[in-house]
Amino acid sequence: MAKLTIKDVDLSGKRVFVRVDYNVPMAESDEGMTINDDTRIRATIPTLDQLVSQGAKIILAAHLGRPKGKKEPSMSLRPVAQKLSDLLGRPVAFVDDCIGQKVSQTVSALKAGDILLLENVRFYSEEEANDNAFAEQLAANADAYVNDAFGAAHRAHASTSGIAQVVSSRGGPCVAGLLMERELTFLGDELENPESPFVVILGGAKVSDKIAVIDRLLEKADSLLIGGAMAYTFKLAKGLSVGKSLVEPDKVNVAKAAMQKAAERGVELLLPTDNTVVTPVVTDKLNKKGKPILEFQNPRHNTDPDIPETEEGVDIGEKTATTYSEKIAQAKTILWNGPMGIFEDPRFSKGTFAVAEAVANATSQGNAKSIIGGGDSVKALNQSGLGDKVTFMSTGGGASLEFLEGKELPGVAALSDR
Repeated sequence: MAKLTIKDVDLSGKRVFVRVDYNVPMAESDEGMTINDDTRIRATIPTLDQLVSQGAKIILAAHLGRPKGKKEPSMSLRPVAQKLSDLLGRPVAFVDDCIGQKVSQTVSALKAGDILLLENVRFYSEEEANDNAFAEQLAANADAYVNDAFGAAHRAHASTSGIAQVVSSRGGPCVAGLLMERELTFLGDELENPESPFVVILGGAKVSDKIAVIDRLLEKADSLLIGGAMAYTFKLAKGLSVGKSLVEPDKVNVAKAAMQKAAERGVELLLPTDNTVVTPVVTDKLNKKGKPILEFQNPRHNTDPDIPETEEGVDIGEKTATTYSEKIAQAKTILWNGPMGIFEDPRFSKGTFAVAEAVANATSQGNAKSIIGGGDSVKALNQSGLGDKVTFMSTGGGASLEFLEGKELPGVAALSDR
């Protein structure tokens, strides 16, 4: 999917509107809102450095959270401007709006190489509605458009799709940033004809989230390693008991179809042979959705194919982790999307971290090409300190899955072809 990039056009002196993905995890502290993980911010630095060296006047736009068209102070991008400034070692201006006179005045004062971050575009409901008038307002100060926000490229929003149409209609260039280029290269070109053995590791909560991905990858994979809660739906499809484990009974036929297709194509499909299980106990505490919070008690190693009726599976077991690690060590191409268990709890992180270590080792020692499909897999790698030991980590969650399914992403389609 060859798209023009910032390396193909002259942006010197131009006002360049850059859509970035700064939807970073934040938490409230005594000093206000603080950023917990700056991976997505760091990922845009090569693009920004390139634009600065070209002498562009850089206008950054992003969203944060789901403010639903209202100005929510906790979802302001102001802390991101400070973090970006620290990372770049240069000033980053911030304006508390993304359209209007205040933005125009700030942009008019920009000099070549200056960087401005606009306020959260989702403070306006017109953003998610891809409102044409709002797109026109965003484009009012732009001579060129760059999309470096792969994580938001699956949304047809004003700042990812509508503005590109406005800028291109005026004859302005609409191109990919360097991060977007890498995403399209690794999730697209590299996986189009992967070097064999091609090992796919899929985890996470739901089979339903990955139905199309599984079906498409079974066309190319040599081995498919299943973990996370989705493994229990596969176990149910094999007639095994899964106790109180998170499961999708209505997707059993999907799991059966996947196992049949794997058998027909000679793809090795592996499921956990042992698990860490717990006894879930309902507490009187409620989560943000008003549902009772479960407390996981009595964690233990279960080697039986069935999970006891009173227990819940929360991680793959040691034997499975070893089997999966041995399979990963043989790979020349690896795609990993989804954790093996509830890795956020240290008691249930061993399986996910074992897979992370195996992927990192296969990359460094076996010269495998390892591609991490965004989301919790990236978080797990960073938590294990192995984020820099793999070939590529996608910044997209839902966008990565949709792209792997073969869907056209609006934010990519809006860019000019090479």
